[in-house]
Amino acid sequence: MIIAIDGPAGSGKSTTAREAARRLGFHHVDSGAFYRALTWAALEAGIAPERFAMLSEAELDDFGVRAEPEGNGFRMFAGGRDVEPHIREAAVTASVSAMARVARVRTWLNRRLRDAASRADVVVDGRDIGTVVFPDADLKIFLVAHPETRARRRLAEWGIIAPSSDAVAAEVERLLERDRADSEREVAPLVRAADAEEIDTSLLDFEEQVERVVSLARARGAVASAGSRGGRVPPRG
Repeated sequence: MIIAIDGPAGSGKSTTAREAARRLGFHHVDSGAFYRALTWAALEAGIAPERFAMLSEAELDDFGVRAEPEGNGFRMFAGGRDVEPHIREAAVTASVSAMARVARVRTWLNRRLRDAASRADVVVDGRDIGTVVFPDADLKIFLVAHPETRARRRLAEWGIIAPSSDAVAAEVERLLERDRADSEREVAPLVRAADAEEIDTSLLDFEEQVERVVSLARARGAVASAGSRGGRVPPRG
């Protein structure tokens, strides 16, 4: 079974998907982590964002980006290094949209995402999961939230629990710019799939938004032991 969760930055996709996967016994696939690992590897190799569009498939292969199963999720590696501690760094965050805009990169990474999803029942989150990567997903969810809510969540992820109003305003501006870039890109723009269930998380706490996803999944036939059956799900899309 494949559950696709899409939505803009700060809507709670990854944390919600990870916990929903745990409760369902599924594996969590964070597509953003794949893009971030690739972006980190390119920056580490001295490749500036304006050169991302020139990367060949052979060069993408040479970065050695791969996902290894860990718990009910995957851990990112690049060039033999564990890059999980680095993929949320500011430099990566500032450059990952430039990487995601490249059609060749998306095609290359989508194959990796489908491979990861072929190993088990999965919850996959991103921005084009239900529209491009897995258009035949068993359940599609689109998470949204007010920009200020998203900004405060993003700042909290960085350890800023009581941000100033200026910090919140600056983060709102960054998120809205990211929304614009993601929604207007020519390749796989951020858009809600026609058959996706929309969940506004603005007024929901974490427990409530996870339970919404789990309930929808169970209504589609997911059971708590699904991830432990050991069956393989064929790649889709």
